[in-house]
Amino acid sequence: MGISVLKEKCIGCEACLSSCPFGIIQMEDDIAMIGEGCSLCGSCVDVCPVEAIVIERETPAEKMSGYKGVWVFAEHRDNRLVSVTYELVSAGRVLADKLNQRLGVVLIGKDVSGFAQELIGYGADEVYVAEDPLLESYSDDGYTKVMVDLIRKHKPEILLIGATIVGRSLSPRVAARLQTGLTADCTGLDIDENNNLLQTRPAFGGNIMATIISPNTRPQMATVRPKVMKKAEFNPDRAGTIIPVEVNLSSGDIHTRILEVVKEVKERVNLDEAEIIVSGGRGLQNKENFKLIRELADVLNGTVGASRAAVDAEWISHHHQVGQTGKTVCPKLYIACGISGAIQHLAGMQSSDCIVAINKDPDAPIFDVATYGIVGDLFEVVPKLISRLSETV
Repeated sequence: MGISVLKEKCIGCEACLSSCPFGIIQMEDDIAMIGEGCSLCGSCVDVCPVEAIVIERETPAEKMSGYKGVWVFAEHRDNRLVSVTYELVSAGRVLADKLNQRLGVVLIGKDVSGFAQELIGYGADEVYVAEDPLLESYSDDGYTKVMVDLIRKHKPEILLIGATIVGRSLSPRVAARLQTGLTADCTGLDIDENNNLLQTRPAFGGNIMATIISPNTRPQMATVRPKVMKKAEFNPDRAGTIIPVEVNLSSGDIHTRILEVVKEVKERVNLDEAEIIVSGGRGLQNKENFKLIRELADVLNGTVGASRAAVDAEWISHHHQVGQTGKTVCPKLYIACGISGAIQHLAGMQSSDCIVAINKDPDAPIFDVATYGIVGDLFEVVPKLISRLSETV
């Protein structure tokens, strides 16, 4: 795959010079010369009047040849693996078993090899450990180069990355360099009869769930929202292979440096890790009525959540929002009070272990996913719940 100029055809018209978005085309002896850094966008091909510029691309069969295995990017922060890493290793294990292939996990950073055995215990067959002082802090440049080099060498068929701040920054850069497909914010993964990765995500504002495949490129890449996949049980006796990676990285490859990390101390709504969440929606009618939700959450030692409608009405801060544009949660108990159950909200909480819905509309969509449904006025039901639970605490 590459681009070339047919010297016998080039007439030196210079039309291609201004078309290049990177400015890497120059004239030498009245012949166009394309320098390093070409992205194969094809702009110069389109403007050449004599078809002297040719791009040779790999056929779909060539692009997919030799790819095998499922990989997971292991994100870590503050000397621990982030929760979505465990979830993706568990999901990756299921996919790898369906394909009868091996599951690899990629660890990038400095002094991160201590995580490797833990990842094996959660389902990894191989853990690729790329350690270098230049990788101590996350950087788009450094992590992208290491990941792309690894993929080009080992050619995994599937790559899963958490839809976190880091994952959403890293994944499109990797996909662009590999010229492969990427589906963002997936809530479901599966394998079809042709061994394609089925990537399900909300689409059109969350009004439908779309299933996307990448049948003509490899690796198949997907970012997955935290808390939508179940974390498997740890097996301390599980065996796997730890593979040290030779990192080909220099300071010149990294164009940004972290000079200082300042942690802001503030109240944090930890919906991600909450085991009990009590959420309020439009049915609360006003900001003041959220005190009922807080009281119920307090008596259950839980955390307060909210629907987008309540957040948009400025009844509560966006830190509490559950749903497609908020947090995806998976508590042991989720209580939805006055929430009708729009698909955007359901996408963020329907994997909860137990869902209790309180709504006066018996046809509210929230009852379709609820484990237990209470049809009634929340202003009557919630105070009774608080009173009864307070007696048992």
